[in-house]
Amino acid sequence: MKQVHIWVDADSCPRMVRSYILRYALKLTLPVTFVANHQIPVTENSTYEMIICEKTPDAADNYIVLHAETHDMVITRDIPLAARCVEKNICILNDRGTIYTKENIHQRLSERNFSLQLAQIGLGSNGAISYGKKEFAAFADCFDKAIHQLIKNTGLSK
Repeated sequence: MKQVHIWVDADSCPRMVRSYILRYALKLTLPVTFVANHQIPVTENSTYEMIICEKTPDAADNYIVLHAETHDMVITRDIPLAARCVEKNICILNDRGTIYTKENIHQRLSERNFSLQLAQIGLGSNGAISYGKKEFAAFADCFDKAIHQLIKNTGLSK
């Protein structure tokens, strides 16, 4: 029987999140694939796959959408990628503990597009996004609940 597979849009994924995912997946013997357009440093001795895509727009996103399946989990900050995965009924969350669903993805996509428009005309933020213990704790809690619920709901082996 196929296992739940964890896919990580690794280009902007914080190191502490990558490390946590690897430790957790090792404990549950789940496969992990990091997808990026460059090598991502990973320090844990763990089994994972690193896919390096072409340095073209959306290459890593396209790879994830093509290979992830309904019983898998995708970790990303990329709202358009999240929207594409939600359409495929894939469990998707960001590194701050937000789960994207069919009920919330359209609003998140609209907010992202509006913020992008503001930034393009010079009215947006400086783009600096802080990530610390509070954000990581929210992610870890969400990830723990989501991965166990996914395993339970799919009836797939760990």
